[in-house]
Amino acid sequence: MVIVASTRPGRLGPAIANWFVQATLPAAAAGGVTLDVADLADMGLPLLDEPEHPSSGIYVHEHTRAWSRRVAAADAFVVVTPEYNYGMPAALKNAFDFLYHEWAWKPVGFVSYGNTSAGTRSVQMTKQVVTTLKMMPIGATVALRIADRTHNGQVLQSAGLDEAGRRMLLELTRVASAMRPLRTEPDSDPTSVSGPVEGLTLTTAQPGDLAELLVLQRCCWVQEALANDTLDLPPLTETLDDLRESMSTWQLWCVRRHGRLVAAVRARARESAWLIGRLMVAPDQAGNGIGSWLLSYAEERAPEETERYELFTGHRSTRNIKLYERAGYALTHADGTPDGSVHLTKQRQTTAGAR
Repeated sequence: MVIVASTRPGRLGPAIANWFVQATLPAAAAGGVTLDVADLADMGLPLLDEPEHPSSGIYVHEHTRAWSRRVAAADAFVVVTPEYNYGMPAALKNAFDFLYHEWAWKPVGFVSYGNTSAGTRSVQMTKQVVTTLKMMPIGATVALRIADRTHNGQVLQSAGLDEAGRRMLLELTRVASAMRPLRTEPDSDPTSVSGPVEGLTLTTAQPGDLAELLVLQRCCWVQEALANDTLDLPPLTETLDDLRESMSTWQLWCVRRHGRLVAAVRARARESAWLIGRLMVAPDQAGNGIGSWLLSYAEERAPEETERYELFTGHRSTRNIKLYERAGYALTHADGTPDGSVHLTKQRQTTAGAR
């Protein structure tokens, strides 16, 4: 998340945030990073107006809930801030104060701008606040003197400045990955779930998860390749770009245990069927119920009009077939079954007068 901290008319913040996004976009795309610009002027947060303490997570206003969802979804932050009277803008301090747990255990970098000090005194003040929120300021920063770096409200082209922005993004990405395990404790992670083992979190897959997901997928399908005597399996041959493309047609969920990606599944609707695929559990986590639990979760995400669940597995994957049969699936011989695979279906249970 790139936070534009100034809300005053005529501000330079949006132009500087736009420079940062454009300068780092190629590196972001290569690393599977999504840049979300949050302009505090557009957010329109009032002066803190929640009756409960932010650490309670109890929000009565929709503007707070919307801000909470957006901050919670971010893995790292870049604060684009000016300096007002040796300090940070009041709107930025207010935005921090609205929340608590959503900020914790995430790195933050700074792009500051100003006159004599290029906004660096604002950054020093802000660091005191973010560390109290359990955030981690990174070493890489970018500081722009307005007279030297801008003209007519725009950032002047500079290869050196662009490179400084890219270095900040790369450092943020590395630190965010390293800090991810710290965000899996139940008290600090709203994605914590009750599962068959402790320490699980379940989230919708994000672009930043895909590299890990590809590694997990290949680890899991080695066993399938051995069981079915073939390496010609899509999970073993698809690329990161293929996986990224699949996010446009499949819903994909990731399960982490103490920060480590240990399981995943995906699903999509096709007419009256809910197709479930790529159910995977890390080999060292198999046998403790995560697969059955995740399969049930995927079934529960089916649209209301779903009449049956469908999935495929290797015809020699006896362990998988037994798992699915225990969950109520039956082998079928439907047309279009891929070579070397078996097709399993399960009718969705309905209640009287409702689906």
